[in-house]
Amino acid sequence: MSQVDQLFKNLREQNRKALMPFVTAGDPDSATTAAILLAMKAAGADLCEVGVPYSDPIADGPVIQASYQRALDAGFKLDALFDLATRHADAIAVPMVTMASYSIIYRMGLQVYVDRAKAAGYAGAIVPDLLVEEAEPLAKICRDADFSLIQLVTPTTPRERQVRIADTSTGFLYYVSVTGITGERNALPADLNDSVSWLRDQTDLPICIGFGISGVETAAQLAPVADGLIVGSAIVRRIAAAADRDSAVKDVADFVGQLRRAVDAA
Repeated sequence: MSQVDQLFKNLREQNRKALMPFVTAGDPDSATTAAILLAMKAAGADLCEVGVPYSDPIADGPVIQASYQRALDAGFKLDALFDLATRHADAIAVPMVTMASYSIIYRMGLQVYVDRAKAAGYAGAIVPDLLVEEAEPLAKICRDADFSLIQLVTPTTPRERQVRIADTSTGFLYYVSVTGITGERNALPADLNDSVSWLRDQTDLPICIGFGISGVETAAQLAPVADGLIVGSAIVRRIAAAADRDSAVKDVADFVGQLRRAVDAA
């Protein structure tokens, strides 16, 4: 059983929903990323997503795109991603998964990426641009390594294709709440509940919702529907706006704590 599988087993037994914040590795530097990961865990995060900076992101909105560029401008290299977990995974003490473009994984080598990520302390990978027609080689490597391969389903994904994506995913299924790129939204689709309910009948995987969760109101709205909530842009925006590392850590920790309380109350 992977770390992610064990997490959701424990959460089900406790009748709790997962809170999964996102942070970009190396934004503005690796030391700040590590401090924020530790603070998010202390504030109630169940799993942390670590974005891998990429010069040509597929699904990310302007807030996360800007964070990737800041990290790259500061000299971020892929080795720093693995070093981050090697140094801090034990202290963070909740599962961490990378969010990486398939092109990054492919260039490194599928087996090499999975081996290095798992050895460093990561529990899985979210691969937003992996086509289901090309997923099986990576899916097999991940299954053999007990390393979760988390894939995305969008509101416009045909239902037959949603099932195929679920069949090649492990850990949880990432349900994109809105059409388009990442970012905070003031309103979510009216048919979201029905869409997630249908998908829940097709798979045993936990279904976690991301994209568009801007604060406690949307978190409380979605918590009863999902097995977990993913919050990215609202956190990255706070890091970008902070005057210094201490302010960034405090602002993010306060926000994650608010989300935790909203999810638990719902």
